Amino acid sequence: MFVHWGLYALPARHEWVMNREETTVEEYSKYFRRFDPDLYDPNEWARAARRAGMKYVVLTTKHHDGFCLWDSALTDYKATNTPAGRDLIAPYVQALRDEGLKVGFYHSLIDWHHPDFTIDGVHPQRNATDVESVNAARDMARYREYLHGQVRELLSNYGTIDYLFFDFSYDEDEHAGFWGAKGAKDWDSETLLAMVRELQPDIVVNDRLGIPGDFVTPEQYQPAGPMMVDGAPVSWEACQTLNGSWGYDRDNLNYKSVDLLIRMLVDGVSKGGNLLLNVGPTGRGSIDPRALASLEGIGEWMQLHSRSIYGAGTSQFTAPPDTRYTQRGNRLYVHLFAWPFEYVHLPDLAGKVEYAQLLNDASEVFLQEVDPGQQAMNMTPGGQPAGTLTIKLPVQRPDVAVPVLELFLKPGDFND
Repeated sequence: MFVHWGLYALPARHEWVMNREETTVEEYSKYFRRFDPDLYDPNEWARAARRAGMKYVVLTTKHHDGFCLWDSALTDYKATNTPAGRDLIAPYVQALRDEGLKVGFYHSLIDWHHPDFTIDGVHPQRNATDVESVNAARDMARYREYLHGQVRELLSNYGTIDYLFFDFSYDEDEHAGFWGAKGAKDWDSETLLAMVRELQPDIVVNDRLGIPGDFVTPEQYQPAGPMMVDGAPVSWEACQTLNGSWGYDRDNLNYKSVDLLIRMLVDGVSKGGNLLLNVGPTGRGSIDPRALASLEGIGEWMQLHSRSIYGAGTSQFTAPPDTRYTQRGNRLYVHLFAWPFEYVHLPDLAGKVEYAQLLNDASEVFLQEVDPGQQAMNMTPGGQPAGTLTIKLPVQRPDVAVPVLELFLKPGDFND
């Protein structure tokens, strides 16, 4: 579970509100003075994530507005100086550990509050009349020192951290539309990543430092196939929102349905990836009921179908239309995005499956091989291509978001 939470929950109109409305630091400070998350209970967050079937949580320690959720020694722009009056990261870390979840941090490379972060085409003050004179007094070297220092704090003061999501680089080669773009040289990414590895040797780090990381992070789209870099497959995780916004966005009603979210999860796993699904808690610190309902729906499905997800990945076999395959050892999982009438036909699986069942209730389904030469008649279906396995299904669709067939492959007919 991804969690975007900070001062932007108070305006409640997108986490980039400071950028979109070109708000000055002084204007934005009204949210700092009123940040009082009296309903913040990270134990509830952790329970919601675990019940949804998630294995780790990633929280924004600092987003682009520069506000810090922990008691950083390097700035006064932090939760301890708001009405919240406390470090909000420490209880989050403990809550995850209490629920048996891995601990993840998100940290923005960008900082629109810091006095040495130069104004560029992404900055809220990009259209101000005095950009040149303001930037003349700013020093990115001092900001780099601050950036590295805060990452050192986060990775030194909270025990083992399992996951780190940096965000984001926008160098001129890949983001030509942004003037004054910043990338790996501006962050001194090689040195920064080396420090991360030294402080947390077992951590996994994403790919947004402008240099290679441990996995790649497609955002707000579903990859068409396994992710590749220079022709080689790489580990990947799609980061997705419930409604198109990362932070709490009160009036954004564009929520994805539970069955769509589950299909996105399945689709990603079938292509060797993972899903990092976001929630944006309110300014009072609670998860919005609409988001909770989505998590609960995913959890209901995962309770019955998790073995088609955990430890599973791409299959050596090719799924027919309206289905996705995941595979774990000798078990092939057929996720039926559309429920067919009585039969589903699976190419190249004839003779390779010894048993099949619906995963939700472990009820048997029957295997058939239809003669390719069989002529379609009034009440006789036509033959299927050679090598096709046909499975007879009940007419009644199981009452789950995405039905799944569990196929047990015969020894020697699958790749370990």
